[in-house]
Amino acid sequence: MNHAHARHLRPSLRRRLLIFLLIPMAALLLLDALLTYGVALAYANRVHDRDLSDDALTLAKMLGNDQLGSELTPQARFLLEYDPDGRSYFSVSSAKHGLLAGNGRLQQLAQTIAPNGPPTLYDSRLDQHELRAATVHTMASRDPSDTLTITVAETLRDRHLQAREILLLASLMQTLLLVSVLSLVWFGVNHGLRVLDPLTARLAARSHELTPIGGADVPQEILPLTRTIDALFARLRSMLALHDRFIADAAHQLRTPLAGLSLHVDRALSDQRPETVADALSHIQRLTRRAARTSSQLLALTRAQAAPVDALDRSLLNLSRLIPDAVSLRVHEALGAGVDLGYQGPKQPLCIVGDASCVQDMLDNLIDNSLRYAGRGSTVTVNLHAQADGGASLIVEDNGPGVPPELLPRLSERFFRAPNSGEEGSGLGLAIVQRIAERHHAEVIYQLGEEHGLCVEVRFPPATHAA
Repeated sequence: MNHAHARHLRPSLRRRLLIFLLIPMAALLLLDALLTYGVALAYANRVHDRDLSDDALTLAKMLGNDQLGSELTPQARFLLEYDPDGRSYFSVSSAKHGLLAGNGRLQQLAQTIAPNGPPTLYDSRLDQHELRAATVHTMASRDPSDTLTITVAETLRDRHLQAREILLLASLMQTLLLVSVLSLVWFGVNHGLRVLDPLTARLAARSHELTPIGGADVPQEILPLTRTIDALFARLRSMLALHDRFIADAAHQLRTPLAGLSLHVDRALSDQRPETVADALSHIQRLTRRAARTSSQLLALTRAQAAPVDALDRSLLNLSRLIPDAVSLRVHEALGAGVDLGYQGPKQPLCIVGDASCVQDMLDNLIDNSLRYAGRGSTVTVNLHAQADGGASLIVEDNGPGVPPELLPRLSERFFRAPNSGEEGSGLGLAIVQRIAERHHAEVIYQLGEEHGLCVEVRFPPATHAA
């Protein structure tokens, strides 16, 4: 019952198309019935008005040729009084003799009608009945000074009956036509929706493929849907590739420290001397820290690559406040590493549009790279200044050994470390910087420092352009 109810509530393209077609067709059928009845009634009125006029003229001719006194001839009275349904009325009156004959007190026209003129048609009432009347004036043949007024009237029932008969006949034909059209519509909708069958079959035949589903047989109206699905598949392929890359990178980077951990554990277990155990524990501690840092860097790189460029929680950031605060948090660590960490920047606000946590991660990786590779006794300076176009430049420069000029373009590659650097690192810090810069539409420039060190500059676009 629940499944049947759910299927009934589920939107149906076929039902939607039929509703959009049937409701206008029903409205058109009703409008057509009203128009047909109106046309049929107008036609019946015209025919009956012509018959009334003919009857009035015929009676006028008959009465004008008779020797009329105060009585009607039997032929004229029969013609006037014969009505099998009792829905016709008449009156014959003389200007001199008054009412000569009639079966109802019909209303007479207030206007003067010229003798021997065409019949005058008008609407009248008698005993709550709506009537249609025709009146004609003629001169008596025996007494030219006398004028006869002949009025013939009938109810509107016959007119409406004829109009309904015409409507019934037309409705039968229109109903047959409507049933035929509905059958064609039903067939057309069902047949038209079959164009989706090849697309459905292709999707059903897939197992784990995320290749595009669009093809030459996809209808033009479905192209926006297939393009959206293809874009979704592309994002999923990117996420799966990133997932596979993360697993491969983690396995590659953690294999060495884990192997070292196993080696030093076996060494401590096989040799119980205190100095051997202490040395093994020292190596284990160093390898554990290396594995932890590598794991955190891998996660940071994955987060930087996972979200699209425009998926940041963007806000207006004042770098003149954010950067010095972030640098101050690393001063204690720099002192422990024997590095002089300093900051230079403007006092006035210097704003960009971006994500505060990502910008801080970027700066942490730049500082960490300098602290790790510049060496003890070196100087690391974080510089912030405004660009001519309204953007901001974040520069981290050290006076360490630096890198050969030919290796500068490779610094943003994953797991790349300059040879003979003398430090163990994951090779992911500058790659993370590059990915975060791309998400902020910023440019990263690597160049040699003024004192044979490394200078990394991140150029942020103006706040208005980034917004």
